[in-house]
Amino acid sequence: MSAAVGTVAVVGAGAAGAVTAVRLLERASGRLEVLLIDPVPGHGRGVAYATADPRHRLNTPAGQMSASADDPLDFVRWLGGQAGPGDYVPRAQFGAYLADFLDRTVNRGGSASLRRIHARVVGLRAGRTGASVRLAHGGAIEADAVVLAIGSFPASTMGIAERLRESARFVADPWAPGAVAAVRETGDVLLVGTGLTMIDMALSLERPGRVVHAVSRHGLLPRAHSNTPAEPVDPPDFAGLVGLSSVRRAVLRHVGARVRADGDWRAAIDALRPLVPTLWAGMPIADRLRFLTQDRRLWDVHRHRMPATTAAEVDALRVSGRLVVHAGEITDAARVADGLRVTLSDGASLRVAAVVNCTGVHEYVGRVSDPLVDELVATGGARPGPLGLGFDTAPDGRILPADGRRVPVWTLGSPRRGTLWETTAFPEIRKQARDIAASVLAAGQQPITDSEEFEPWRHPDRTRDGRRRQHPLWTAGSPSG
Repeated sequence: MSAAVGTVAVVGAGAAGAVTAVRLLERASGRLEVLLIDPVPGHGRGVAYATADPRHRLNTPAGQMSASADDPLDFVRWLGGQAGPGDYVPRAQFGAYLADFLDRTVNRGGSASLRRIHARVVGLRAGRTGASVRLAHGGAIEADAVVLAIGSFPASTMGIAERLRESARFVADPWAPGAVAAVRETGDVLLVGTGLTMIDMALSLERPGRVVHAVSRHGLLPRAHSNTPAEPVDPPDFAGLVGLSSVRRAVLRHVGARVRADGDWRAAIDALRPLVPTLWAGMPIADRLRFLTQDRRLWDVHRHRMPATTAAEVDALRVSGRLVVHAGEITDAARVADGLRVTLSDGASLRVAAVVNCTGVHEYVGRVSDPLVDELVATGGARPGPLGLGFDTAPDGRILPADGRRVPVWTLGSPRRGTLWETTAFPEIRKQARDIAASVLAAGQQPITDSEEFEPWRHPDRTRDGRRRQHPLWTAGSPSG
């Protein structure tokens, strides 16, 4: 991409794509065309913020959700007095705000322009100085640089028995258009998974006379945000920590000290967020695998919390017996006249009208049924991240092909899970969008040299001769519940 003119294709128009497009438009010093490509008309919503249910709320207060890094209260002002900085507003409102934020940027004009393309990207081939983006209808777009803002993939069904997966009463992706509306109004429902997706679905599907069951191996629910948030605390000094055991001890000391000081652990957990990518990258692969299998669920329920108002609704449902949480797994499922008979490992036998998969987003790119991701992995245009999580990326978000070539393709958000771990919340995506825009525009002004190649064996999941190391998580289902 030259310094004077260029084309950047942003694939995906959800939150990550919209904010990246804004950053590119703002930072461009010369003529630049940003192509925002998504099969769904509109922008800024994606899966996360497309829900119309007002009970589906942000899990971060409005005062931390500004799309403008320089104006922390932009979102709060946009709400026009409907909520304050500490309120947790419906996610649909945030989606509308992101769409308006992008529109405001475009309407300000400038040397850069935005063109929206409503199409699905099914392929991508990149060279040193550009890329060809193939569309589902057969056309192709040539771009100087590409940003994959493709978000999270639908939950995996690998841990679900085949007999259940094939049932018309099984909802594989609760966020698919019309999926929840298709569940019958009467009859009990079983939700598989007990994370934040389950919380949303329990609120959407609860009805008078209905019992919503939820099951996961641990039966742990997300913790609640406090009604009276404590003052933020500074990140602890974890410099020099190597290995999961030392990180565990340091985290326990840090959280324990905060609890002793004011009785609340939440601010201590939040203070760890900026440290997570460095801690994650510093752990050996074997320790990262141990974290996924031994610590992940406990971290998730404390890190990814639900608003206090949502927690109160969930508590009321549990007290009334309309939400029952099971610790276990599905051991059998059979079709009956009005639905399904499902047996759980805790001994419960449930007669339900539907089973809804709420196990959360899919992260293992080697098992994603998506033509774009499948082609990138199969052709070596991208390589799986550590432990198969997302794509392997350079520190600036540039995707690393299998052969180590330096190509003008970047990504952000969930696809960087393997290299950053803490990468899916909007504050992290906002920062990544800013950094990627700077990297994309700077790359257009610098010639690529051989010294910038990435060695193909540098990947921690590959041997020195480029062969893939074997890890259980590449063949087993992803941890959930």
